[in-house]
Amino acid sequence: MPTYDERLRELEEQLRHDDPGFAEAMSGGVPRPPREYRRRNAWLWLLVGLAALGAGIGAANGLLIAAGLVVSGAAAHLFDPQRGRPQGRDVPGAR
Repeated sequence: MPTYDERLRELEEQLRHDDPGFAEAMSGGVPRPPREYRRRNAWLWLLVGLAALGAGIGAANGLLIAAGLVVSGAAAHLFDPQRGRPQGRDVPGAR
């Protein structure tokens, strides 16, 4: 029966193998939030889309309004934390 320390070392080695970036950040004491919660690009695209929408309304340009709506809608999709995951699975590798 492995001891508690041995089991922790095995888990640490498995983590370093599975996700080296996260393991490195944890050893440094400043882990990054999971990708599902990083939304910098989503906010940037939403801002660009709303700016294009506002400019289109101000200039009475239908094409610019449509482009602003499309970009804003695509940016809103980036806020979904479940995007990119297979349907019906919350945990990768779960069956």
